[in-house]
Amino acid sequence: MAFQLAACAEMLYLDLPFNERVQRISDQGFLVEIWDWSNKDIPTLVNTGAEFSSMTGYLRGDLTTAHGRQELLETATQSLEVAKQLNCPRLNLHGTGLGPGGLPVTPVEVVTPDMWLYAAETLRHIAQLGRDANKVFVLENLNVLVDHPGCPFAKASDTLALVKAVDNPYLRLNLDLYHAQIGEGNLIELLKEAQPYIGEIQVADVPGRMEPGTGEINFRGVAAALQAIGYTGVIGMEAFASGDSDDALNAFIEAFSVPSVV
Repeated sequence: MAFQLAACAEMLYLDLPFNERVQRISDQGFLVEIWDWSNKDIPTLVNTGAEFSSMTGYLRGDLTTAHGRQELLETATQSLEVAKQLNCPRLNLHGTGLGPGGLPVTPVEVVTPDMWLYAAETLRHIAQLGRDANKVFVLENLNVLVDHPGCPFAKASDTLALVKAVDNPYLRLNLDLYHAQIGEGNLIELLKEAQPYIGEIQVADVPGRMEPGTGEINFRGVAAALQAIGYTGVIGMEAFASGDSDDALNAFIEAFSVPSVV
C-alpha cells in the first residue's frame, strides 16, 4: 500500500456509539478522522488505542473579521490541547465557521481583496500556533453548489492560493476531491499543481458523497496520478456508506491499492 488510509468515524457505522465506531475503524487497520471534538469523550477515545489522522481544529470563528479571528485563534488553541491528548497530527480548518448542516455561520456573497489579505494574515497566526505545538493545520476546500453555499474561500483554487500565500509548513492543504469534483473538476491537474502544499487528501464519490465506485470519479486514475507525483501521505475516506460500512471500506481499499491501479 503506497498510501496511508484513514476513515471518518462521523460517517460510518452510524448504528454504533461513537467510540465503538472509532474502535471498529481502527481494528481494521485504518487511521481515524473525527470532526468536532467538543461533543466527544476524549479519554474514552484515547483508550481505544486508535491512531488519529485529523480532527476539526477550531470551534468558532472566521478568517476575515477581528472578532472572528480572535475566536478562531482561541478555539484553535483549545483544539491543539485535545490534539495532544489524541496524538493527532493534523487539525482541519474551513473558510469560516460551519453550523448545522454544514452551512456557514455567516454566509459571504462576495469575497473582497481586503478579506483575502485579512484571511492570509489570520492563517499566518494559525500557522504559528501549529509551529509552537508541532501540529499542522490543514485548510479544506468545500463546494458551494451542493453542501456549503455561502462559504468563502471554498474552492480548491482559493484554499491553495491562501496556503501558498502563507507559505508555512505548519499550514497545508486538505484537498477534498469530492468537493473539488463538484466545484472545479480536472482533478489530476489539480493534484499536480497542489502537490507541494498537500497535507492530506479526502475522498468521496460524486454524486451522493459515498464510497469510491458509487459515482463518476475515476479513483484508479486518481491513485495512479498520486503515485506518479510521489504522494505517500494520508488519504481519508470522508464518505457515507452506500450500504454496509465494511463493504464501503473494502471498496476504498480496492480503489487505492497500487496493484489495482491501471
